[in-house]
Amino acid sequence: MNDIPEQQLVKAARGGDADAFETLVHRYEKRVYALTLRMCGNSSDAQEAAQEAFLSAWQSLPFFRGEASFATWLYRLASNASVDLLRREKRQKTVSLDDEELNLNIPDSLLTPHEEAERSELREAIRSGLKSLPDDYRAVLILRELHQLSYREISDALDVDMGTVKSRINRGRKRLCEFLTTAGNFLPAAPSKKKEQEVR
Repeated sequence: MNDIPEQQLVKAARGGDADAFETLVHRYEKRVYALTLRMCGNSSDAQEAAQEAFLSAWQSLPFFRGEASFATWLYRLASNASVDLLRREKRQKTVSLDDEELNLNIPDSLLTPHEEAERSELREAIRSGLKSLPDDYRAVLILRELHQLSYREISDALDVDMGTVKSRINRGRKRLCEFLTTAGNFLPAAPSKKKEQEVR
């Protein structure tokens, strides 16, 4: 069933075809788990949230109208499941990022020990920076920067309007940049000539 079009699988699953739904799960389980892992911060909670998302998907499929793509709808369920779990258990959250996601996957053989240490320091700083953000800001940045979703897809996935998505992304990026600048990983932007003149 792996070569069957998604729309056909969704239609069959909506009709109660468990095999069709299992095929959809296999197609999306890695991406859903990647999202819940970044939201929850540890594999145990991530697995629980992912399972909750797929269970919710199976139970809600008869009501899925297809206004958004199945993947976007699934992202919404996974995001909601992660947030619900974190709120329910009130656990300390961490953010899981790997070298590939940070575009820092340069072969070690091409890095000097100093460059490798700097890369490791930046990776840890970004983890800490994302962890410091409010849940709403962190969620949109993860979906935008790591999952490469469009603004519309993020809007659908989180069930918020486009203006709110753009605002949260801009504010989240600004806060993350401020965190990294304060931590010494980035240099602050040079003041403009206009601001220099105002100071004088």
